[in-house]
Amino acid sequence: MSSLPDPRRAQLRRLKAIALAMLAAMVSGFILAHAMGNTGIWAWVRAFCEAATVGALADWFAVVALFRHPLGLPIPHTAIIPANKARIADNLAVFVRDHFLDPPQLLERLRVFDPAARLGAWLAEPRQARRAADMARSWVLEALRLVDERAVRDALQRFVVARLQGWDAARTAGEVLALLTRDGRHQALLDQGLQQLARALDNEAVKARVSDVMVAYARREWPRMVGAIDRVKSVDRLGDKLAERLAKALMSELQSMLADPTHPVRADYAAWLQDYLERLRSDPALAEQVSAIKARLLDHPDLARYLQQVWTEVRDALARDLAREDSALGGHVERSLLAMGRALGEDPALREAINRHVLDGAQSLAGRLRAGVTEHIAQTVKAWDERQLVEELELSVGRDLQYIRFNGTLVGGIIGVILHAAVLLFTG
Repeated sequence: MSSLPDPRRAQLRRLKAIALAMLAAMVSGFILAHAMGNTGIWAWVRAFCEAATVGALADWFAVVALFRHPLGLPIPHTAIIPANKARIADNLAVFVRDHFLDPPQLLERLRVFDPAARLGAWLAEPRQARRAADMARSWVLEALRLVDERAVRDALQRFVVARLQGWDAARTAGEVLALLTRDGRHQALLDQGLQQLARALDNEAVKARVSDVMVAYARREWPRMVGAIDRVKSVDRLGDKLAERLAKALMSELQSMLADPTHPVRADYAAWLQDYLERLRSDPALAEQVSAIKARLLDHPDLARYLQQVWTEVRDALARDLAREDSALGGHVERSLLAMGRALGEDPALREAINRHVLDGAQSLAGRLRAGVTEHIAQTVKAWDERQLVEELELSVGRDLQYIRFNGTLVGGIIGVILHAAVLLFTG
């Protein structure tokens, strides 16, 4: 609350003092006229001052009676505003409802206002679009600073975990694999695998490793036989030749599989894949296995830590960008607003659609707010302290009411003079 004095209060006191001084002057004139014998000019002074005193007192009574009991006396039909606060509140609420929230009037004013065209003209100016983008950037940045990080992280973790728990991973895997096998894509994948295997078999280093594996296996399983053979011919050389022949045989079979779309291996591969797809979709046991894998993943502490870190990393990245004057997000928003402004200026159909949505929304909002706002205004005014209500109203309109007292004094005096002249005219 401001500690500075209300200038209206000093002005009201000054005008009240002037009105009181005028009343005192009229009473003094009336007394002086009587003292001078009420003859000659003093008769006219008496007539003026007498009627002016009556007018001043009557208007003082009327003005004071609006706000309080004159002289503290409980005179009927005084202190009108405090006594009728509830009725005033209800009437004020109804006035606002009927003149500001009346749907037909509100919609007509919005229709004439053409909000879409005005918004488009405003956003089409780069300076305005930049101001709007900067404002949005500052709001988001402030929101990021105020948000409860722990609450957001926990909510994000609960959201992701809940979605993963309700996810049928086996069915999804089946649908993905079905998509991948559509139009023979799985055969193309098999071709790629066979070609990679053929290149590997044609590699001398691979052949050498295969030879070493076969020889090592033979020495471990049949040491005596290998020893006897080794005396006649080197087992290592036999292994190399065997590996070479094995590679050639496999290469020949791979070439046959690549060249023949109806090769039995391809048929077996397609049948196995189709059977696995059906199991993913309908086999409870396989679905249970996939669900168990998913459950272990959800229970893994690394997942929880990762989800906890996601929000922090996203928030920090957003905050760093939004804090810069050349913010990428801010620039995108600014360009979007400019484009929206130009589109609204050039596309009558877009303006009409936006105006229609605004009008529909305003109509719905006005209908919902009418009763609520009316009740809110009435209850708020009724809840005001009577003394504060009277003081605020008196400070607001009391200055003009003092002019009524001025006018009552002067008009009363003039009427008094006119009546005195009429008496003289008809009795002389």
